Amino acid sequence: MRNAPRLLNDMSLAVLHSRALSGMEAALVTVEVHIANGLPNFTIVGLPETEVKESKDRVRAALQNCQFEFPARRITVNLAPADLPKESGRFDLPIALGILAATGQIPSDKLAGYEYAGELALTGELRPIRGALAMTYRAVSSGRAFVLPQKNAAEAALVEDAEVYPAQSLLQVAAHLSGREPIHQYISEPQSIQPHYPDMLEVRGQAQSKRALEIAAAGGHSVLMMGPPGTGKSMLAARFPGILPRMTEAEALQSAAVQSLDGSFDVAKWKSRPYRAPHHTASGVALVGGGSNPRPGEISMALHGVLFLDELPEFERSVLEVLREPLESGRITISRAARRADFPARFQLIAAMNPCPCGYLGHYNGKCRCTPDQITRYRSKISGPLLDRIDIQIEVPAVPQEDLLSKADGDSSREIQARVETARQFQMERQDKPNTQLSVTEIDKLCSPDEQGAALLQQGISRLNLSARAYHRVLKVARTIADLEAVDIISVKHIAEAIQYRRLNL
Repeated sequence: MRNAPRLLNDMSLAVLHSRALSGMEAALVTVEVHIANGLPNFTIVGLPETEVKESKDRVRAALQNCQFEFPARRITVNLAPADLPKESGRFDLPIALGILAATGQIPSDKLAGYEYAGELALTGELRPIRGALAMTYRAVSSGRAFVLPQKNAAEAALVEDAEVYPAQSLLQVAAHLSGREPIHQYISEPQSIQPHYPDMLEVRGQAQSKRALEIAAAGGHSVLMMGPPGTGKSMLAARFPGILPRMTEAEALQSAAVQSLDGSFDVAKWKSRPYRAPHHTASGVALVGGGSNPRPGEISMALHGVLFLDELPEFERSVLEVLREPLESGRITISRAARRADFPARFQLIAAMNPCPCGYLGHYNGKCRCTPDQITRYRSKISGPLLDRIDIQIEVPAVPQEDLLSKADGDSSREIQARVETARQFQMERQDKPNTQLSVTEIDKLCSPDEQGAALLQQGISRLNLSARAYHRVLKVARTIADLEAVDIISVKHIAEAIQYRRLNL
């Protein structure tokens, strides 16, 4: 139910509602426009940043070019609450409408039933904004409809029960509020586009690597692949999203909301798993997010998808260390002197590296000439605590020439995905979360191996010097392997295979 319209004093004050972005939150902003006698002046208060301060010139030009009267009086715009920073040009539309309502050029009785956001061109056209999905989600809970630029309508209408009114210009919104030409509510069409991913069948050989990735997809585990150049590590990573379970509505909405904050969401990619592959020169801020007005980084943009880090040792060590917290918690908190923002970061890490500086250690051509010290220094660029958090660590060997010349074999991505979805369904019915998110208490309850499996695990712990964290991760991987076989008991073969994925010599 919409809020009742607010009474205005002699048509000199107008009150509207909009939204400001703070991390994933879209806080309500009350836009108050007051017209008073005095020398012509246009003031915006309420902690506006540069983009908001510049809206004075955009609003003035837009009103004049739309043949409205711009008052030669004292105009004061207050963006409340005053302690919340306001950024971007999304407040252009509510400020312009407030001036029109305060001067009596449009009626004010319908203003309170909507929230408004949109950047104005000098012609009065409305330009798209960032974060429309997050803002609309909060507008629904407040019981108000949302007036947005037309290019944001399809994105905003993905929110269930959202009442979205798309507009092309300031004139169109003014006509709607005046009752002359109503804007029709945007009705979203069902998205029938199926996500398209490269097929795992295109990768020749590498049966063991494909098996490891299938386990990773079923349980949500992170993976490190080590092998010479040209063995298919990047191809395997690029095809990994295609074997993940299909996205749920909730996952798709959360992923789209984060991408909307960056302005990169595309409705055509609805329910497609994100795949982010930053270059190894990326900074820590690029990965986790940041800035004076915090924006999501690569780990948040990969929400419910894949973060692929190729040439892992080439990243700065300090950059890699920022991954440790989000790999554990699935969230990242960005703290600055005046701002703090929380972003979700539930992603699957797929990393790749060469075995040595030249890359050809263990290759059948025997080209490697790296010394043991060079190899040790190269591999030590990745810290032990980070390696401890990577569940599956595998070697991707060079593919023999006869395998390259043979026909494609193995299972397609669709066949692997079907097995992965079945295993994931077992997990959701049993604990309502993937195995990788199990707590220590849940591991003790759900991942206890049989007697032989426990004996083998004890031997593995002592021989491989596994930490407590690595011990728990072996159990979680073993639980996933058992789920792929649709069995309740974790046996010795499941433990044996899980231990194999922790034996990479790093």
